[in-house]
Amino acid sequence: MLERPPAGTIPDTPGSYQFKDADGRVIYVGKAKSLRQRLSNYFQNPANLPPRTFQMVSTAESVEWIQVRNEVEALMLEYSLIKQHRPRFNVRLVDDKSYPFLAVTVSDEWPRPMVMRGRRRKGVRYFGPYAHAYAIRDTLDELLRTFPLRTCSDAKFGRHERLGKPCLLFHIEKCAGPCVGEIDAEHYQRLVDELLEFLDGDTEPVLQRLETQMAEAADALEFEQAARLRDRLATVRRAIERQQMVGDRREDVDVIGIAEDELEASAQVFYVRKGRVVGRFGFLLDKVMDLTAEQTVAAVLEQLYGDEPAVGYPKSVLVPELPEDLDVYQEWLTLQRGSRVDIRVPQRGPKRELAETVTRNATEAFTRHRLKRASDHNSRAKALNELQETLGLPTAPLRIECYDMSHLQGTDYVGSMVVLEDGLPRKQEYRRFKIRGVDGNDDFAAMEEVLTRRLSNYLADRDKPSSEKGR
Repeated sequence: MLERPPAGTIPDTPGSYQFKDADGRVIYVGKAKSLRQRLSNYFQNPANLPPRTFQMVSTAESVEWIQVRNEVEALMLEYSLIKQHRPRFNVRLVDDKSYPFLAVTVSDEWPRPMVMRGRRRKGVRYFGPYAHAYAIRDTLDELLRTFPLRTCSDAKFGRHERLGKPCLLFHIEKCAGPCVGEIDAEHYQRLVDELLEFLDGDTEPVLQRLETQMAEAADALEFEQAARLRDRLATVRRAIERQQMVGDRREDVDVIGIAEDELEASAQVFYVRKGRVVGRFGFLLDKVMDLTAEQTVAAVLEQLYGDEPAVGYPKSVLVPELPEDLDVYQEWLTLQRGSRVDIRVPQRGPKRELAETVTRNATEAFTRHRLKRASDHNSRAKALNELQETLGLPTAPLRIECYDMSHLQGTDYVGSMVVLEDGLPRKQEYRRFKIRGVDGNDDFAAMEEVLTRRLSNYLADRDKPSSEKGR
């Protein structure tokens, strides 16, 4: 049971605190303007604590803290510790799937637009995210007639460069043919710059250029060329129509909508750059602890901006409720962006209407998730109960460890362990074992070694003081 630290040992300074269980695992990370005041809230009469807070305190065996200089540093430290330890009682992502972006590899000798997921890479400009990859491919397919950049892989580019023959995309006017010298680097870079400006929302120069070229071709009686330019102009206008205009061209704003219950929250964000909606992103949070609406907004902000978004930080963020410690979050985002960032609740006009639209999206996504959640939970519970009955276990197996051996003709023997908790993969606890004491092909002996090492480490860790467990 967690004991209150001696009086006077908790500093009256900003910082982050970590509760640990009997096995030394971090189960909750928090931040505070005053560590002394915040931690004292956890050591009051248990009857006054919210149920899930009481569960966390009952599970904890020890508490530690790290002092920092100010509240913004405390917020940044809290985020990094949560990302490192993934504590079970902290708010966490339910679905952390990666959304697709339209990316341009600007650092390449011959940059190319492409669909990209996952972490940001240096030397790449991102636009989006989009709900579906096919939406990017459809848009890109239309834009290539106006901005005929290469979309092939480096290997394919090199192959055609060696052959001295372009691919089909060159012949259907969807690539300028840099692999065979049909365009020089200067003119190719100009196409790249124009595409980037267009995707940034600066569409007028592209429209004016195409209209001028079409008129010039018609005046010169080059009607086939004028017709091609007319078709390109139409495709560009269709692409522009897909980017909903919601404000003036100077506005860079993220609009957040949230729908929640006592267990989870659904968040949606629309990214508005230069007045146009250039992407959207949605995710679900497992609240774990009891959170107010203001605390939920703060948790959503941390998930969105803990790492720099692919589309960059906005000038302002519109939220349904102002977060706890508003000044801290505004100062944090200002520090991340390098210039002033405001967080506010829209009160009237187009911004309020857009915020309501985003919230409707969040509500609809949450409704779909709740229906799926009920179905999935029932399926997992049924499967675990059937496994309990089949194996004659006293209770349902809430933790399952699976082992397998692999080798290359008797060499490079390795064992692997995968873990499931409550019927779901727990990938951070997966392990790989290099077999040391088995010669040749002997899976039984290899399995004995892996299980012996695994269970020996478990017993040794179990007998350590709580402060040293998990190390």
